[in-house]
This record gives sequence, structure tokens and C-alpha cells, in this order.
Amino acid sequence: MSDAIASLIDHAPMIAALAGAGIVAGFLSGLFGIGGGSVLVPVLYTAMGAAGVPEDVRMQVTLGTSFGVIGPTGYRSYLAQRARNAVDMAALKRLAPAVFLGVIAGVGIASNLTGASLRWVWVIAAIVMSAKLALGRDDWRLGDALPPSRAIEIAAFLIGVLSALMSIGGGLFMVSLLMVFGFPVLAAVATSSGFGPIIAVTGLAGFIWAGWGAAGLPPGSLGYVNIPAALLMLPTSIAFAPLGVRVGHGLPKRSLELAFAAFLALVAVKFLWTLFG
Repeated sequence: MSDAIASLIDHAPMIAALAGAGIVAGFLSGLFGIGGGSVLVPVLYTAMGAAGVPEDVRMQVTLGTSFGVIGPTGYRSYLAQRARNAVDMAALKRLAPAVFLGVIAGVGIASNLTGASLRWVWVIAAIVMSAKLALGRDDWRLGDALPPSRAIEIAAFLIGVLSALMSIGGGLFMVSLLMVFGFPVLAAVATSSGFGPIIAVTGLAGFIWAGWGAAGLPPGSLGYVNIPAALLMLPTSIAFAPLGVRVGHGLPKRSLELAFAAFLALVAVKFLWTLFG
């Protein structure tokens, strides 16, 4: 018993960090219609390093475990948005198959990339997302509705691929796509929340399959998904998702967008440091 207590005390900072990441991820999931992976991935990557997970599987375990959290969190956000009749079901049903296929392709790509390559994906995408949020341009338009062109499905497919490579719910990219075709910001955020569970469940299954039997996995892992870490983050993440939805429907988000842009920029710097440090 004393050994168990000592181990718990030794791991207290990591446990607190994971629970805190769950709070932030859940809140942002509801606020921005994102899955929360953009918060979870950098925290998980650091925690996995502290736990001694080998570098050659560390990023893959981080991505797989993140999907184990953002699925239930994203679904809770989607239910909260749908309860407000804010989700455009026609757009969701149209783009969901392309996103699904994109995630499958992305998991296949991720399973064959090195950890360094996956961190480069994160660096580039985090810089792009940070710049988009910092610029804060909601008035860019390519049209007033989703066009019948299959180019929209291709864009949704690529969002699925990138979401799998980064273990995110795809919200920032999907919100941007919907808004340039005339969706008001709240409708874009609400509709985007519906893609998070599709991406997460598909990604979770894919990373379990891709990592089955891999060497160097931390205890309690199913493939590249570490169950104890996911269970530590799930309760706080799910609990705070509805709060994010309420805030998103009641307050201007500009200051939070700038704060999140700064956070993503710091994440890009952190991963760059691991690549060149």
C-alpha cells in the first residue's frame, strides 16, 4: 500500500496535468467546435516522455490516446449544439463520408511515418491555425452556400487526413471551410462539432489496429492507445464541453481566439525545439 501511495505522489504532477488538459480540451471543444486534440497532443507528448515511452512510438501513442478522449468529448459538444438546433444536418451528412475516408487514409499514413515526421506535420499545421486565428478574418467568402462541386468533398477528405495525422477533431479547418461558403460563425462551429466524433472513433480504431503488437508501448495500451491516460482526461473533458458551448453562444470569442493562437504558436515552437534541440 505504501508503495502505491508513493507511486501516486510521484506521478501527481502528471496526473494533474492530464486532468487539466481534459478541462481545457472539453471547454475548447464546445467553444470552437474542435475536438480538443490541439490541447491534448502537446500535453500528452510531454507526459509520455516523462513516463519513459520510447521516442520511436511516443508520437503515435500520443495521437492514438488523444483520439480516445476527443471522441466522447466531441460527441458531448455535438449533442449540446444539436439541442440548440444549431447543426446544419444537410452539410454534415454530405461531408461526413469524405471525412471518414480521409481519416482512414490519414491513419494509414501516420502508421508509416516517423515520430519526427508527425511532429513536422504538427509544426506546420499549428503555425497555419495560429495565423488564421490571429488574423481573425470572418468575412472571407468564396460563396453564400456549399457549391455542388466535388471539390468540397475533396477538401473534407483532406481535412480528415490532416485530422488523423494530428489527432484533432478537425474543427478549426472545418469551421474555416464552412465559413468561406457563407455559414455564420455559430452555425459553422455547431456543424463542425458533428464531425469530431466521426473523426475520433475512426482514428481511435485505426490507431489501435496500427499499433497492435508494437514494441515499447506503455503499460495499459491497446495498440497506440494508452487507456489509463485517456481515462484520466475523459471525466474533466466531458464535464467541461457543455460549458464551452454556453460560453460560445453568449460571449464574443475574439480574445479567446487570440489566446488560442498564442497557445498554438507556443506548441509549434515546442515541437520545433524537440526536432532541433
